Amino acid sequence: MATSLAEMIAQKEALEQKIAEATAHGRSEAIAQVKAMMTEHGLTTADLGGTRNPTSKTKAPAKKVAAKYHSASTGESWSGRGLQPRWLKAALAAGKKLSDFAVKA
Repeated sequence: MATSLAEMIAQKEALEQKIAEATAHGRSEAIAQVKAMMTEHGLTTADLGGTRNPTSKTKAPAKKVAAKYHSASTGESWSGRGLQPRWLKAALAAGKKLSDFAVKA
């Protein structure tokens, strides 16, 4: 028996709805069990450790790193981290040495 595309799409949507409902029901049951165990043992969320939402991670702001290399002619600098900037690559290709650009402490 041939099933039309529209019928298959309707079946798919019905299955997806049932899956969503089953998932929500399972989550609700799990939450209820956890709450009951926490009450039974006198636990709080702080006792569990971690964060309330472990999927959201706060990232510390990037720290500014002091320049290790500086071009007196262009005023540009490089911290020595990551890829070499174009100005430094060009100068090195022209025969300069990396030590020529080292920042004197």
